[in-house]
Amino acid sequence: MHFNILNKNDEIVMSLVHYFITEENYTPIVVRGVKDEIWLENLDGPYRIIRINSNYIHNDEQYKFDLFKTKKVVEQIKKKTLSLSMNTLNIFLNLGDNVHLGEEEEKNISSIKFTGIDEVLKDKNIIKVFPNIKDKLIKDKEGIDLIVNVTNDINAKTVEENKVFTKIFEPKKMIITPILIAICILVFIAMYIWGNGSEDAVTLLLFGANFRGLVQAGEVWRLVTSMFLHIGLIHLVVNMYSLLIIGKQLESFLGKWKFLIVYLGSGILGSLLSVVVHSSISAGASGAIFGLLGSLLYFGYHYRLYLGTVLKTQVIPIIIINLLIGFMVPGIDNFAHIGGLVGGYLLTMILGVPGKTKKSDRINGSIVLILLVAFLCYMLFGYLR
Repeated sequence: MHFNILNKNDEIVMSLVHYFITEENYTPIVVRGVKDEIWLENLDGPYRIIRINSNYIHNDEQYKFDLFKTKKVVEQIKKKTLSLSMNTLNIFLNLGDNVHLGEEEEKNISSIKFTGIDEVLKDKNIIKVFPNIKDKLIKDKEGIDLIVNVTNDINAKTVEENKVFTKIFEPKKMIITPILIAICILVFIAMYIWGNGSEDAVTLLLFGANFRGLVQAGEVWRLVTSMFLHIGLIHLVVNMYSLLIIGKQLESFLGKWKFLIVYLGSGILGSLLSVVVHSSISAGASGAIFGLLGSLLYFGYHYRLYLGTVLKTQVIPIIIINLLIGFMVPGIDNFAHIGGLVGGYLLTMILGVPGKTKKSDRINGSIVLILLVAFLCYMLFGYLR
């Protein structure tokens, strides 16, 4: 005697959930107050949210109210993930004959109805967006066999994702950040031993401060050395404290070599933009530190399910406040900050975030960075000469 412990709707749900999780990298999300619904999220997917609803909806009034509830939940997810728009696919499995699907559509919410696996495989809109669903959707299993297949595959997928997540977020020993701090402190001390102090213009130039005329004369190395110099003790303490706080997090996330590339690369871009805009002596690690903030912005955006609150309450406000201060307070080289911020974001896009950055993102980031550097070099060595 054969018993099927799953009804038809359960089998459709399990097959769809299995496909979206294992093949399209969607993740289940918990939505409070819902019953007989499954919400899946992939912020890089063609539909950022997929909702599978098994509740019975028997008329247009219920359907309209259901769309209203869906819209409210999506708005909450948008705020949490810092998303401007959120394309949502609403899959209904139990609609009554009196429901006129599509007549009460909400913006960015597409609704579709399935009553069997065959309908899924014949739907042109689904196949257009998810072309491999015809081959990858489980359609020849039922009952216990379906449960076992779905459970095993999702567990295997979860294990792999947990390995990537653990590798990124597990605490790691800082190496590069303390070395950078030590270099800046030693250089600061050296300026008093072999020079006239950190606020003396001649000493600053002797130790490699940024200055347009000298860079144009061929001393391009100043774009690098200037980020290890500081003008006054307060300047040094503020920058080193900032580097310690931001660096210990980002070095752990990116790894020491990517972190070093982002730090040096964004510092150079900050110095380059600074020397194009200003003709005065400039120095400091703040351009590179803003590069770390730009990197954290890119990294945090791609892991905003975990770092969304940090981005909203810490990273973005710190960037905005410091840029505003830079424009209001004389003597602060805000263009070095802006150049570093942009450089850190682009370099992290090029280097990539594990499991998140696409090849097209790396290519686009490389093109933008090359064009930006080329333009600044033209301004410095061509137009401003």
